[in-house]
Amino acid sequence: MNRENLDRMLAIWNTQNEDEKRSLAEIALEHNVHFVDPNHNIIGRNAFLDMVASVQAMIPGAVYSRASEIDVQNHHCRYHWAIHQAEKLLMEGFDVTEINDAGKIVRVIGFFGELKR
Repeated sequence: MNRENLDRMLAIWNTQNEDEKRSLAEIALEHNVHFVDPNHNIIGRNAFLDMVASVQAMIPGAVYSRASEIDVQNHHCRYHWAIHQAEKLLMEGFDVTEINDAGKIVRVIGFFGELKR
């Protein structure tokens, strides 16, 4: 399991440098990565990068962070994340991510908010 690619995907959200985003995406994401959350359902590395740029433009200066450990089983990971702007929590949620045998991310299913018990 290549957890470094999860870190690279997170780093994409936190950089404004387009060349760095593309480099990180080529290493971490499969070319046909599928990303879905309540606001998006996209397929492909380029679509992912376009989505990130759009969200960054809507929330300038936001900082994206992992808010838990990474739980791994059978090529699937789950972890909590948070988005802060000016040190204020804007949103939290969690992802379930699928990693292929080569260690690249092939699917991200994102959920907003906390799951109530």
